[in-house]
Amino acid sequence: MSPDLLKTVFLPLALISIMFGMGMSLTTADFKRVALSPRATVLGLSCQLIGLPLLAFALILLFRLPGDLAVGLMILASCPGGPTSNIITHLSRGDTALSVTLTALSSVITVFTIPLLVGFAIGHFLKADEAIALPFVKTVVQLVVVTLIPIALGMWVNKVRPGFSRRMTSTVNIVSLFFLALVILAAVLREKDLGQQFLLAGPAALALNLGSMGLGLGAAALFRLTRPQAISLSIESGIQNGTLALSIALGLLDSSRIAMPAVVYSLLMFASGALMILWFGRKRTS
Repeated sequence: MSPDLLKTVFLPLALISIMFGMGMSLTTADFKRVALSPRATVLGLSCQLIGLPLLAFALILLFRLPGDLAVGLMILASCPGGPTSNIITHLSRGDTALSVTLTALSSVITVFTIPLLVGFAIGHFLKADEAIALPFVKTVVQLVVVTLIPIALGMWVNKVRPGFSRRMTSTVNIVSLFFLALVILAAVLREKDLGQQFLLAGPAALALNLGSMGLGLGAAALFRLTRPQAISLSIESGIQNGTLALSIALGLLDSSRIAMPAVVYSLLMFASGALMILWFGRKRTS
């Protein structure tokens, strides 16, 4: 597959499809629900927007990742949430309303935090001759186009045609997964030393996935949230938006090596999500 075709067609289509599908599952009430559960919402956003980048930074030092993989892991940590986390939360008997609220809010906030975190990572982990320019305003505009606008359109469709939204959600999800599979395959095929990259990026990506899930559970226990809320925080913290991370690494930065943590993670997250469903989904909540 042509790299240009990957960046200009399949990657944007994958992300736009996912965000449009997520929008069709949202209503304005999801954004207003913060007032009903402010402590859980603020704690969840803190785990996503502060805890995740700090954990990723610590893992980079622990695993001594090279610069490009370090930037890739920070990109992954800066892209929390996504529709997958809502599905896993529901099947795990978590607080689905809280999960959807966190996904909705983080999707808006990260449009502005991602350029800052990624810019920091590039400046800190890449050498001067390796650094890649990431203009803040241009990046924000591109993220608005491929995330916020599709979400808003999806919400509008859900409002005016709720029956159509319910019927189309599954189809949109299947199309999104198809495009995502093409993106991952193309990114993998672009790497010549694929095995070495997987060995380097794999343990750190897995540690970020499991560690952030533990972070969510620990924070919920510390603040004495309910069991369903704890499950939601764990999944919302641990399940990242791999497609958005791939879009930044491949589309904005044009680097398959920087994309490797997101590629590995996108394969791992379904396994950890399945474990959450098997463990919590069969247990009664209180």
